[in-house]
Amino acid sequence: MTEDTLPTSTASGPAIDADSWVCPLPLRDSPNIVMGHGAGGALSAELVTHLFQPGYGAAGTTELGDAAVIAAQPGRLSFSTDSYVVKPTFFPGGNIGDLAVNGTVNDVSMCGGRPMFLSTSFILEEGTPLEDLARVARSMGWAAERAGVRLVTGDTKVVDSGNGDGIYVNTAGIGVIPDGVDIRPDRAQPGDAVLLSGCLGLHGIAVMSSREGIDFGTTVESDTAALNDLVDVMIGTGADIHVLRDPTRGGLAAAVNEIARSSEVGIEIEESRLPVPEAVSNACGLLGLDPMFVANEGKLMAIVAEQEADRVLEAMRGHEAGQDAVYIGRCVAEHPGAMVARTGIGATRVVDLPIGEQLPRIC
Repeated sequence: MTEDTLPTSTASGPAIDADSWVCPLPLRDSPNIVMGHGAGGALSAELVTHLFQPGYGAAGTTELGDAAVIAAQPGRLSFSTDSYVVKPTFFPGGNIGDLAVNGTVNDVSMCGGRPMFLSTSFILEEGTPLEDLARVARSMGWAAERAGVRLVTGDTKVVDSGNGDGIYVNTAGIGVIPDGVDIRPDRAQPGDAVLLSGCLGLHGIAVMSSREGIDFGTTVESDTAALNDLVDVMIGTGADIHVLRDPTRGGLAAAVNEIARSSEVGIEIEESRLPVPEAVSNACGLLGLDPMFVANEGKLMAIVAEQEADRVLEAMRGHEAGQDAVYIGRCVAEHPGAMVARTGIGATRVVDLPIGEQLPRIC
């Protein structure tokens, strides 16, 4: 998502216009964050009232206590939290705001939970332009409305100039897990099929190209997106979905390795089946990266019983977020705890977890 695609208005009113703010000084006269914005006093309240609440729009809340009291359906809850320090704050296809919302929505969804409520906390560096923060807030509100979740509580802290890096975001999410759903990283079984919802590597390459100013001949945009609706469609097939995982940091390789170890199975991936866009492939070749290790923010991997794979794939392909879904491999009894990639010429290679992070600050 780019700035051009942000909504110009919401159900609760127009998008933020700094020139129309009618609040006490110095917020109106200061284009940047000052230490007082994190002190919990008048400036903090003005930031919430005049920037965050309008930015969140209909997805926000009018209740401004230290914690949110929420009504939840009976049963099991899915709860997750994550922090986002992506650099740069704005990148092709999105920014730290929609990334934070989508990432937490997806984490809640990967155990079958239906996301309902999110918290949003900010650590801001003194001197950060208020307009940058407003863009982030609008993006978060837009992403939350699209995912069908509410932003119900949060916090703001400010650090001295030089002791931060603009905007950091922490989000936490709560969802309800429907009865009969049992999705866990230790449920993969020999014979299960491994499915992937779409193309690999878009987010990591989008962030890296923007950060380093590298031109790959075309603009690679992040795939950041909420996947909760796709998960609902998959669960709605009635298939017994064993495992779901969004391959973010560490990419597909990290996700597969973690599941193989949790379930004590081997997982074999057919490299020729992996959907890697040409631009991502070219960028990885230039940078010396393996697309399987590059981060994604709008894709999921599913492990299901082999006999139910076609039914789940058909449902995925009928949804916008899964229209490029493919079968990429299977779980085996051999080499438990390891990921093995089968190459196009029939050879195999072990794909282990990376020692470090190939692309730091990508989420």
